Amino acid sequence: ELEAVVVAGQSILAGLPDPLILLDGEARIVRANPAAEALFEGPLAGRDLFAVLRAPPVMEAVDAVLGGGAGRVVEVFLPVPVERIFSVRVEPLSAPAADGTAALLTLHDLTHVRRADRMRADFVANASHELHTPLSTLIGFIETLQGPARDDAEARARFLAIMHDQATRMARLVADLLSLSRIELNEHTAPATPVDVGKVLRGVVATLQLKAAARDMEIVLGVPPPGPELALRTPGDAAALDALPPVLGDADELAQVLQNLIDNAIKYGRAGTPVGIAAWVVPPAPARRLAGPALAVAVIDRGEGIPRPHLPRLTERFYRVDTARSRDLGGTGLGLAIVKHILNRHRGRLDIASVPGVGSAFTVYLPLAPGAPGDRRHKSDMAS
Repeated sequence: ELEAVVVAGQSILAGLPDPLILLDGEARIVRANPAAEALFEGPLAGRDLFAVLRAPPVMEAVDAVLGGGAGRVVEVFLPVPVERIFSVRVEPLSAPAADGTAALLTLHDLTHVRRADRMRADFVANASHELHTPLSTLIGFIETLQGPARDDAEARARFLAIMHDQATRMARLVADLLSLSRIELNEHTAPATPVDVGKVLRGVVATLQLKAAARDMEIVLGVPPPGPELALRTPGDAAALDALPPVLGDADELAQVLQNLIDNAIKYGRAGTPVGIAAWVVPPAPARRLAGPALAVAVIDRGEGIPRPHLPRLTERFYRVDTARSRDLGGTGLGLAIVKHILNRHRGRLDIASVPGVGSAFTVYLPLAPGAPGDRRHKSDMAS
């Protein structure tokens, strides 16, 4: 019976998701669960804790607990194997165990929590700054119009035009903030309506044709998928969009994704160059975290390109490669964040490729609707 209890205890220890270490009265490791050995990359039994976990706050907590003190919790940065943030709890046993265990040490990974906290704080600070700047401009011009420029018709017209631009900028920012909030609220609920992406694409392109024409740019539909060098071969085959299989989604949200991406391509592409739109079906790809077949839609521009270090951060709120240029072009810094959250809701993903001096390709992957052409999932899988 005692053996059964020991086996059960070992099974519980092994099944715990958080790293757990049992210590004797000299801070030597009696035993550790698999999560702890995976974290520290090797067997731990018999080793001195402080040779494994070199963090002064942890050392102080362990010394205090083994010296008869109450349990303690400390938060530390650990470079294992990359820097992460852990909450470390040290608790004494009421009496030493038969194997010499005198204290338990557990580690709970707080990296994502702290990163989310930091992102929220940054978001509030950035939103406040983005709203404060145009508001300050408006207040300054209003005060000028109430004083020195009251009777100056030319100055009044110029100031009113600037005030209109600043108010429009604030309106765009507020609209994007509200849109992002609404999308995040519904992000856990995947849409279930079949959507004709080809039809959505045509509608979005129609609304942006004038903007493209103003920069002497052409939006080319149905170009081949972009290769590693982002070659943009035109003309395209627009008729191919009519044969695209449906995806499960929200047509308005997918239109917003495509509008943001194509609008960016027009703004940041070189004047007089084409913007290519490619669409094709891709098979399941674990590397892209696609469990089933998906519809890929790529927006390819001929701009300056984006340096590689910036690519992972492009979907962060208010992140800009060139802040001044983005603001001059009317950007709020939220467009790609909105794209990311909409795709999260659709269980899709966004890939970004860029070649400096050549251009960029933003590729959206959307799971096909079950039973759509190109979806080879077994009927029993779809039923479940």
